[in-house]
Amino acid sequence: MPLHWTIDSRSKIMVATGDGPVDLDEVNRMLDMIAGSNILGYRKLFDGRLVQTQMEPEHLLTVGVRLRSMHEAAGSGLGPLALVVRDENYWQVARLLGILAVPKRPMRVFKQADKARIWLDSPVILASTPG
Repeated sequence: MPLHWTIDSRSKIMVATGDGPVDLDEVNRMLDMIAGSNILGYRKLFDGRLVQTQMEPEHLLTVGVRLRSMHEAAGSGLGPLALVVRDENYWQVARLLGILAVPKRPMRVFKQADKARIWLDSPVILASTPG
């Protein structure tokens, strides 16, 4: 499986990484796990620098619709999100997040995983994490 994740319930953080080709089914499995594990309020770090998407534009739209639906269901209970992407994907992902940034939660796109983790562990972000 190209997507891997760990959940730390004490620190209320999920860290996911991708390595290799990722398709719609794989993304849906991860989203099913997030919804079923009751961790929408946790801080989330997704490192996608090694991901090779196998999704067509309509699949990306499907993921976007599902994410918005999850956001609406969670309301103000969403935790911060940090996405790490390759340099060549930075602006594309940033624009996509702008479209999806309806929920009121901190979200940022990074080029380096260590900077993303520093941001997620900062006092301001920790204070904004639900529950």
